Amino acid sequence: MKAVQELTRALDSVPAPAESGEIAAASLTPTVTLSEAEALVAALAETQALLLLSPPGVGKSEIVRRVAATAGLPCRSLLGTQIAPEDVSGIPRIVGERAVFCPPRVLLPEDGAPFCLFLDELPAAAPDVQRALYSLLLERRLGEHALPAGSWVVAAGNRAEDGALVRAMSSALVNRVAIVHVRPDVGEWLAWARASGVRADVAAFVACEPGALCRPVPEEPGPFSTPRAWAMLSSALDRLEARGALSPAAARAIAHGLLSPEDAASFCAVADDGPLAPPERYLADPSALPPRGASRWSALRGVRALVARGAPDVRVARADAFLRALGPEERVFVVLDLADVWRRLGARAALAEALAEMTS
Repeated sequence: MKAVQELTRALDSVPAPAESGEIAAASLTPTVTLSEAEALVAALAETQALLLLSPPGVGKSEIVRRVAATAGLPCRSLLGTQIAPEDVSGIPRIVGERAVFCPPRVLLPEDGAPFCLFLDELPAAAPDVQRALYSLLLERRLGEHALPAGSWVVAAGNRAEDGALVRAMSSALVNRVAIVHVRPDVGEWLAWARASGVRADVAAFVACEPGALCRPVPEEPGPFSTPRAWAMLSSALDRLEARGALSPAAARAIAHGLLSPEDAASFCAVADDGPLAPPERYLADPSALPPRGASRWSALRGVRALVARGAPDVRVARADAFLRALGPEERVFVVLDLADVWRRLGARAALAEALAEMTS
């Protein structure tokens, strides 16, 4: 007990670490969340062509359409892998003694109203298609025709390391767009999931296993977890349930057909044990933790991730009571590398006990 008291006093005297905003960026390539990318599109797309790059299935296309709709602009899309140069430059016709290029309607509407031009999968477009887009991206012109005033130009695509069909972009193309790297964010996705009717069991699993939201693309072709894959899983399970065909075997089949193997196996194991609740519930009331099995450890991983993110609701939780309700191994698991965070939340006595157990 004396050792625990000494550890408690020592923890009280340790200064709190710098907030995350004060920590130097570890990545050489700055990234933004989807909501931050949405704000950039809304502010800049009228005057600056943007290229959003991210792993597959993050939701770039959806935010472009949503922010355009908010601005009252119709969104017209071109898929980089399915267009030819003449789809951009237009088809020539003879007028008098000159050839006049007639741009396609999707790129130059007849009503002359402004719109959002969305160039999806731009990095996958053939080199001659990319060249045809030069004047459109920089000058907002199609030959002698200018886009209507107030129109937006936004492009999107995957990165070369994602294993998708991505071609090398010329320096001339790169220099005509502002490249914005987008990352998935668990908190934003969970808020979107609640608003979009994603199943509670799917959302709760992602909340407890935040790393499962977006996995790296596997070297060998096969399913892998993305925000889009989780949304598709939710929709598929809803359809199966509505038809009375939802069974453990059916859930396993569709989960393994959409997600990374480890996430599919873990999701099904948790489903067999019982549904998860949001991590906030467990932190506020440790008696609500699943009693055993995969569900309990997923719930503990969720609490650990919640504390690591510093979510606002954490500060009102009974942090000391939560840690004291756990077994020794569980306490070590949720505290490891996060001692300073738990200390700031007020779990000094329980944290001292955990550190005493870890250091014998």
